[in-house]
Amino acid sequence: MKMKGVRSLREMTRLLDSDLRLRKLCLIKKKEAAYPRSVLSRFSGKVGEDKLTEIIEEKVVELLKQNGAKEVDAVFDASFIKAWSTRDPEDNQTGYSDKEARVGRTGRSYALGYKLHLTIDSKTMLPLSCLFASANQNEKKHSLTILEKAKKVLKRSGAKLRSLIADSQYSDGKIRAAVDKAVIPYPSNQKPSVRDVLRVDKKFRTYGPEDEKVEYHKRPPIEAVNSFLKTQYGMVVNKVRGLKQVASYALFSLLCLVLNREAAQNIGRSDKAVSPTYFNT
Repeated sequence: MKMKGVRSLREMTRLLDSDLRLRKLCLIKKKEAAYPRSVLSRFSGKVGEDKLTEIIEEKVVELLKQNGAKEVDAVFDASFIKAWSTRDPEDNQTGYSDKEARVGRTGRSYALGYKLHLTIDSKTMLPLSCLFASANQNEKKHSLTILEKAKKVLKRSGAKLRSLIADSQYSDGKIRAAVDKAVIPYPSNQKPSVRDVLRVDKKFRTYGPEDEKVEYHKRPPIEAVNSFLKTQYGMVVNKVRGLKQVASYALFSLLCLVLNREAAQNIGRSDKAVSPTYFNT
């Protein structure tokens, strides 16, 4: 569903009746009836957030080993996921039908939803760790948690963290102290009198030491990943409520990203590893 952009279980059941490729992928025999909607709706709940995370981590570890990764630049960012709910008329900051959703910043505006806090390898665009939280929670609150998760994945693959790259939302003494090299711009209210530090203005122009400016320019891949997840792998098609359910559906989108690279490597077309349309059209 995520790879083909199928927006509902009803549409999926219709496709399983007619699409021979999908039937083959779902191991449905020639004259066998396709899975009904009730079976499909229970599937994601039975897999769940924890198992999906384990599947993704296992594949990422294996892919990092295949790529011979030794030192990795980890890029941090958070992506907004809109809630399938309206605001509560009695409490404008929470959801009405989705009580766990909260109002948070999305770009230059505010909306009701959740956030995917994500860490990727800047070179391969593979997700190293992720965490889901309500949209009103600041990035700094979860930065150390996803950093530790990323370090564990890298350790299992035989690699180590070389640097941490993030925007100014992550500028905090604790995260800087937790790594050997942190390339994070200081916001205007931090060290205002110091000139020789990395800063980014409102037009995304960088100022500061040249070596840090070069490292900070490794950040754009995570913007591409967030775009792929939303436009190609259906993360914006959120028809569930509650943090755990939203996390499960978003993790299917992340799994698509990982499977895309795995498939590209298996057929010897590493140039298609970050080409979502190559396998889903």
